[in-house]
Amino acid sequence: MRMAKNNDTVNNVINMVGVGTEITGDVNSNGDIRIDGVLVGNLYTKGKVVIGESGKVKGEIFCKNSDVEGVIEGKINVTELLALKTSAKVIGDINTNKLAIEPGSKFTGNCTMSDDVTSYEAKKEIKLSQETPTEAGSKTAK
Repeated sequence: MRMAKNNDTVNNVINMVGVGTEITGDVNSNGDIRIDGVLVGNLYTKGKVVIGESGKVKGEIFCKNSDVEGVIEGKINVTELLALKTSAKVIGDINTNKLAIEPGSKFTGNCTMSDDVTSYEAKKEIKLSQETPTEAGSKTAK
C-alpha cells in the first residue's frame, strides 16, 4: 500500500487571475497559478507560475517553475526552470537554476544562476521568523 505525502505540491490545482482583474497584496499558494490580470504584491508558490501575455506582476515572485509571456517588474526567484517567451518583459533581477530565453523577450536587470535558489519554503520561514509578536505590545498598552 502506497501513502501520499501531505507536503507534496498539489499539481492538479490551478489558480487563475483573469484579464481585467487586479489584486493588491501578497499571494500564497501550494498549487500552480496563472496570471492574465495584474498582481501588485509578492507571489509565493510551491508550483508553477505562468504569466500570460496580458499579465503583469509588480513585486517579488518565488516559485518552482515559471513561463513568462507578460510583464514582471520586480525580482523573480525560480528553483528550477524560468522560461522567458517572445513577448516577455522583465524589469528586475532574476535568480534561477535554469534559464530559457526566446528571441524577442526583453530583460533589464541582473541574473544569477545557481543550484542554491532560495525556495518558497525557506523564504516563508525567513518571513515568519522576522515577524514580531504584537501580543506583548498590546498588553502594555492596556
